[in-house]
Amino acid sequence: MALTGSMVALVTPMNENETVDYSALASLIEWHIAAGTQAIVAVGTTGESATLDMTEHCAVIRFVVEKVAGRITVIAGTGANSTTEAIELTQCAKAAGADACLLVTPYYNKPTQEGLFLHHKKIAEAVDIPQILYNVPGRTACDMQPETIGRLATIPNIIGVKEATGDLSRVAKIQALVPADFYLYSGDDATAVDFILLGGHGGISVTANVVPEQVARAYQAALAGDATLAHQIDQPLALLHQRLFVEANPIPVKWALAKMNKISPAIRLPLTPLSEPFHGLVSEAMNQAGVGI
Repeated sequence: MALTGSMVALVTPMNENETVDYSALASLIEWHIAAGTQAIVAVGTTGESATLDMTEHCAVIRFVVEKVAGRITVIAGTGANSTTEAIELTQCAKAAGADACLLVTPYYNKPTQEGLFLHHKKIAEAVDIPQILYNVPGRTACDMQPETIGRLATIPNIIGVKEATGDLSRVAKIQALVPADFYLYSGDDATAVDFILLGGHGGISVTANVVPEQVARAYQAALAGDATLAHQIDQPLALLHQRLFVEANPIPVKWALAKMNKISPAIRLPLTPLSEPFHGLVSEAMNQAGVGI
């Protein structure tokens, strides 16, 4: 199970009637494997986990595991703001054969740091599968502090954290509080290369949906300590890192993939297709990254 390098936060393709487009999903999986993506994160934020029901969520995880067939790592997004629901989703991922789970901090209900600790501890004790914490306060209104991550890192099957604040100072703060074998992943494309150069183990990337080969190469260079090469590969992607967030993720990335004829433009409410004023901005960023549309 490879747990370093480029891990794509994969979109969930949909048909125009908003059902999951499994044919397109299978094609995306093969594309990523061929491009050097080292892990697929299924049904995370970018995979529209918030709009898939429990049955669909589990079905997509099972499908991804089946199609990957052990060729690369599969990490299932199983976080929820209900501890009971998160346990059920994590149990589903284990039953499906996922290699690990990614659990976002409970959103909306704003738990305390003690609440975060007890939430993740209960899930880890309930389901024996490797688990990665996911801190993205910009979406959850909940910021897991390094000290809480340090406490959770003592639980054997909590193996890492996806840190998506974009605050590079957190790398050293977390490193000082966790075991040496605890994985640190960037969840912020714009700073991911620098995050890895500071000692991170990889990134869970939105941009990798559009340019998987370039992101994989940049992260591998950073892991090898070659800052010059890593930044050289990453620099043409800088505008894409920014503009894939001109509206809420995954709105822009699904539009980009539709323009590349990889998926349909379908997306579920309350998300809507990319607003017309942003089409040119995302297109410009794609062109700068070498993506012809």
